[in-house]
Amino acid sequence: MDLSNLKPARGSVKSSKRIGRGQGSGRGGTSTRGHKGAKSRSGYSRKIGFEGGQMPIYRRVPKFGFKNFNRVEFSGINIDVLQKLADSQNLQVIDIDVLKQNGLISKNDKVKILGRGELKAKLEVKAHAFTQTAIKAIEANGGVATTI
Repeated sequence: MDLSNLKPARGSVKSSKRIGRGQGSGRGGTSTRGHKGAKSRSGYSRKIGFEGGQMPIYRRVPKFGFKNFNRVEFSGINIDVLQKLADSQNLQVIDIDVLKQNGLISKNDKVKILGRGELKAKLEVKAHAFTQTAIKAIEANGGVATTI
């Protein structure tokens, strides 16, 4: 046996229906499409969301509000979390890479440091954004808040 004489198992491969090849074939005439109507014509495609002429759900349900597609989503991290992280790993610099390694943020997250909690360590914090209370708390201990 070699690759030149391999065949699929008997009965596993069916030949496709040859449609529209004359009356003698048994599938000529309307070519299994029925009589008349849009579905019998070439180039027919039903529009997405079509419900047979009934008012579709995307038109029945009212729309309201506004989605700002320029919005920037931040992952918020509070100062008390930074304090725990600094204590557990003896850190003086906390940046995006450190937060990723500790599972606090995902790969493409933007980080905003928030002001909840108390900070005792002198830290250099690098993030995309800070609240005013967070900046005050970091700088009160002689630390630096650097915006990336």
